[in-house]
Amino acid sequence: MPILTDRSFSIITHSPAQTLQLGERLGRLLEPGDVVCLEGGLGSGKTCLTQGIGSGLGVRGTIRSPSFVLISEHPPTVAGPCLYHVDLYRIKDACAAFALGLEDYLYGDGVTVIEWAERAGELLPAQRLWIFLAYVGQRKRSLLLEPSSAHYADILAALRGQVLGQGGHRPG
Repeated sequence: MPILTDRSFSIITHSPAQTLQLGERLGRLLEPGDVVCLEGGLGSGKTCLTQGIGSGLGVRGTIRSPSFVLISEHPPTVAGPCLYHVDLYRIKDACAAFALGLEDYLYGDGVTVIEWAERAGELLPAQRLWIFLAYVGQRKRSLLLEPSSAHYADILAALRGQVLGQGGHRPG
């Protein structure tokens, strides 16, 4: 169960457009090698948030839930990292995730966003951004973003500043 701390960031979005916009802002702050783990039930907004992250990264192509493909690569339109969109819904455990070659993406030079990340278990890097999403109502979603390191805490501080209208430039 996630716990709200002074480093974490909690927000309720009131529409898919707001969830997408939050993802876009987050995507602009992410760097090559970053890993974003998404946890939440069906319909909690994981793919919508990922679409926003992709938009913020400036990647090409339509981002869909890759439930049958498992891993989709979305290259940038100009400069920037590739988005690796991983959906582990059909994976049962870390052994199956390892067989997919997930580690190649986790330690690559793109930004990796993993839906159903809890299924990867010990394969996940210690440094990551974990986002818990919950269905609140037909259009409302609750998101709790938890950093695992100073790097991700800096990203969340910048995101919080943007959302609250306080600038939000990422510290150098």
